[in-house]
Amino acid sequence: MTSEHTYTDAEAGALLDAVGPAFSKLRRTALLEVENPISAKDLSRTLVLRFVEEGGDEVTVGAVAEHLAVDPSVASRMVSDCISAGYLLRAASQRDGRRTILHLSPEGTDMMARFRKHQRDAFEYITADWSERDRLDLARLILKYVDSLADLRARGVARET
Repeated sequence: MTSEHTYTDAEAGALLDAVGPAFSKLRRTALLEVENPISAKDLSRTLVLRFVEEGGDEVTVGAVAEHLAVDPSVASRMVSDCISAGYLLRAASQRDGRRTILHLSPEGTDMMARFRKHQRDAFEYITADWSERDRLDLARLILKYVDSLADLRARGVARET
């Protein structure tokens, strides 16, 4: 049983205006000290690792640059850092041997598992005094938001930022 709250125009406007700053605050709590902390350096590496993990079997440095909306030289340095840390491997493309593609190493796979656990632990810690219904509703709505953004990007209506 859900109760619908009706917002006045002023309440709705104030709530929607607060979303952007709230998202900014979320970034600052990413290193919240919960069990299994992730270093700031590894946190930035997960941007590359997640894209390689989810990007399919032919992820290149150029694709990383495009996805992260950074200069190719910046993406190259980020990828090199992940390789030096042992999280990524380079390989020849099976479709075009002239291309170099990226794969997670076993250490990279472990890092992403630790990162997902850290994210879940942080979510559960932050929402510990919420009802289970509110926690699951927020999780569902965040996923809906991300899916809507992905749909807009697929249609060319929104860009990566």
